[in-house]
Amino acid sequence: MRIAIAGGTGTVGTHVVDVARERGHEVVVLSRSNGVDLVTGAGLDIALRGVDVVIDVASTMTQSADESEKFFGGVTRNLLAAEKTAGVPHHVALGIVGSLDAPYGYYAGKKVQEELVSEGIVPWTILRATQFHEFAAQLYGQITIGPIILAPKMQSQPVAAREVAERLVELASGAPAGYVAELAGPRVENMARMVRAYAKATGKHGPIVEIPAPGRSGKAMRDGTLLARPGAALGRQTFDEWIAGL
Repeated sequence: MRIAIAGGTGTVGTHVVDVARERGHEVVVLSRSNGVDLVTGAGLDIALRGVDVVIDVASTMTQSADESEKFFGGVTRNLLAAEKTAGVPHHVALGIVGSLDAPYGYYAGKKVQEELVSEGIVPWTILRATQFHEFAAQLYGQITIGPIILAPKMQSQPVAAREVAERLVELASGAPAGYVAELAGPRVENMARMVRAYAKATGKHGPIVEIPAPGRSGKAMRDGTLLARPGAALGRQTFDEWIAGL
């Protein structure tokens, strides 16, 4: 099977590429280094020729709702249009658990992405997953006050990026299935503890203080909105096991 991967150089995308190749698939990485610009759509028509399925795990670093909507809306429209032209019969997208219930900041764009995919002409599958173990590393040092590192008060159910990749490739190998069971980690964690554990494991120093994030997005972090629903599939690797491997 010929699989095109949007975002194939990112946190989960690199795992998707590895898993797909390990399972004998031909991989096309949709990236600027390969002559493809997802934001403008340049190079997509050529790259998608002969492709059997697209897995979209593209992402952007922003907490601005407007920027997120612009990125995910533009990339998704470009992908779907090029897939239609090339006759690609299956689009697989990675969503986020709780994003439709808390469509604020970064999640606003993910909501737009899901709406475009589910209403589009290309047959589709959407897998919603919780945050990856790497999320704690991404949060570390993002907000500081002098030497103090701030971590949001948050319930998280982190899952291994590798396990998300395995599930995405499995879904891509089958028929379009619409919404499938969510994928979450095996245990609910406190985000501040995760950030402290990451700092300790990587030799970083300085106080880490937990604070409640403001607004509706902060409330969603605290009240369980971003945790998996009943019926979700649970991954195997815990956050502590991931940390031990750093």
